[in-house]
Amino acid sequence: MSDEQDPKAIEKVYTRLVDLLTTGEEIIYIAVQKKPLVNILPDCIAITNKRVLFFTPANLGLSIKFVDFVWKDIVDVYTKEEIIGAIFSVKTTNGAEMGVDYLPKVQARKLYQYAQERKEAEREARRQRELEEKRAESGSMQFEHQPQAAAFQSAASQPEPIAPPAEVKPDVLTEKLKKLKTLFDNGLISQEEYNQKKQDLLSDL
Repeated sequence: MSDEQDPKAIEKVYTRLVDLLTTGEEIIYIAVQKKPLVNILPDCIAITNKRVLFFTPANLGLSIKFVDFVWKDIVDVYTKEEIIGAIFSVKTTNGAEMGVDYLPKVQARKLYQYAQERKEAEREARRQRELEEKRAESGSMQFEHQPQAAAFQSAASQPEPIAPPAEVKPDVLTEKLKKLKTLFDNGLISQEEYNQKKQDLLSDL
């Protein structure tokens, strides 16, 4: 409310937003559209630590529709200042874009600032997940290669050569695919990331 947001619009959005919050989700900032001349039913944008929500009044203000995007699916955020107000918009991994115009410039700047901070936090979280996946894959590879090493040592101590197990590679691939599916099911990676990594694994066959 410190940036001249419309109190009535904030109250309506806040009441609806509280009911939408998930476990551990916190409201960071709410911005309210300020149209020139007539600003009876303004659009609003709310930023939480998990997503961006766009609220649009419906049924002559009796209800509010909303669209939300989680941070891991947002590839970029934009703000453009114009003569009257500013525009704030987001772009998602699947190419979708959504924004609100006629935002007071100070509110648009705050949205952009907080959005950049959340995107940076999401990038760091993604980097940590990728490191953990690589460590898990490295440990799996070492474990799977142990039978090969044992077979090699056994072959060196016996006169007849012993062929390495032929099923090791399929077992490794199966384990990787299972881990990848688990990450996707737990919401740690998006559908696009899952499809790409799955394709990369299958291309090694």
